Amino acid sequence: SSRPQLSISFCFSPAQFGRTEVIDNTLNPDFVRKFVLDYFFEEKQNLRFDVYNVDSRSSNISKHDFLGQTFCTLGEIIGSTGNPFLVFYRSNEDGTFTICHKTEVVKNTLNPVWQPFTIPVRALCNGDYDRTVKVDVYDWDRDGSHDFIGEFTTSYRELSRGQSQFNVYEVLNPKKKGKKKKYINSGTVSVVLSLSSCQLCHNFDLAKLRLANGNPSQPTSLHYMNPYQMNTYAMALKAVGEIIQDYDSDKLFPAYGFGAKLPPDGKISHAFPLNSDTENPNCVGIEGVLEAYFQSLRTVQLYGPTNFAPVINQVARSAADVTDGSQYFVLLMITDGVISDMVQTKEAVVNAASLPMSVIIVGVGPAEFDAMEELDGDEVRVSFRGRIAERDIVQFVPFRDYIDRSGNQVLSMARLAKDVLAEIPDQLLSYMKSRGIEPRPALETTPTPARYMRI
Repeated sequence: SSRPQLSISFCFSPAQFGRTEVIDNTLNPDFVRKFVLDYFFEEKQNLRFDVYNVDSRSSNISKHDFLGQTFCTLGEIIGSTGNPFLVFYRSNEDGTFTICHKTEVVKNTLNPVWQPFTIPVRALCNGDYDRTVKVDVYDWDRDGSHDFIGEFTTSYRELSRGQSQFNVYEVLNPKKKGKKKKYINSGTVSVVLSLSSCQLCHNFDLAKLRLANGNPSQPTSLHYMNPYQMNTYAMALKAVGEIIQDYDSDKLFPAYGFGAKLPPDGKISHAFPLNSDTENPNCVGIEGVLEAYFQSLRTVQLYGPTNFAPVINQVARSAADVTDGSQYFVLLMITDGVISDMVQTKEAVVNAASLPMSVIIVGVGPAEFDAMEELDGDEVRVSFRGRIAERDIVQFVPFRDYIDRSGNQVLSMARLAKDVLAEIPDQLLSYMKSRGIEPRPALETTPTPARYMRI
């Protein structure tokens, strides 16, 4: 018989944080014991989950059979939410089902509202109003292995009875229903129908990254691509990005360089996509940003002046489109400290302070960073022509202050990330409070998809 138990601990720590209960006679346990952990947004808190088969009364975990383990960060758990979508099927004469509609994916929510859509009655039931219509609910995954949440069935006749009002359906997962005595459902879907149409109903998008410039031609360059260790630009990007990416639902990061001559005509640009794709500057994950960064060093000629304002304004335009509190933008700028457009940058920061965004500036190298300190409004708020920034949104740190003297890059990166991200939660809260945006109700552990449909 199988008697699984889960052990939880912080990585690199010999001590366990806790153990779940033991569940008898199952290969698919659902543990219920809860654990309280101290959570720090600015730190990468690595967790390890070990699974054992408990085959004796011994309290010594090493005496039991080790089944396997998995790893994640606490930030991944905090930042994870559902990405649900629905698939509608009509039933066939032979008992099989044929897909007739799939909704869009509503990302980063357990309470989705889908856009109105239309399904022809012929496609839905071939004119048979009592024919079964099956709806599957899935949680979208990037790799295509979408997680099945549950299903429900209805018919056109049943839907039409609820015209102009909600039809509420329980989403049931047959496997969970068969295994859990206390299982009720995996959420509900509400549908409202009109004779001409059917509509379905009901984000913290954090992290939009940009990069700065430099000259990679010599080993003494801050951009030098050493085959044995990361340069300071890559270290800063990886340190901050690996933590902040846990809070981005799609892990797609538009990444830019500023201050370079671009092929083929040598035109100077202050906001060019690192992946050379002007239509889609997104990179997949922080590793994708690093790959695009190193590739750009081989294709562009890095060139001054160094203008901050164009990149800040570019992110501000995106932030201005989403001011309802569902998204928050973080701009990471990595620079050698030489800024050429201070007046324009101050104006950009003052304008951006009223938007849902923060700016992180990491200074690399030995340069004097007096100008950067001026943008960091901890003591004196940034102003432009008498206008004072509504909020302090800029955090500046010089990387050299965090370099470990023994050369330990991992330690240097952890120190940098902890300090540079420390102000982000307060900056986010200051925006939400200034706009009267209240926290959303605590989400249930299972999604409650939908409202509305058009047939």
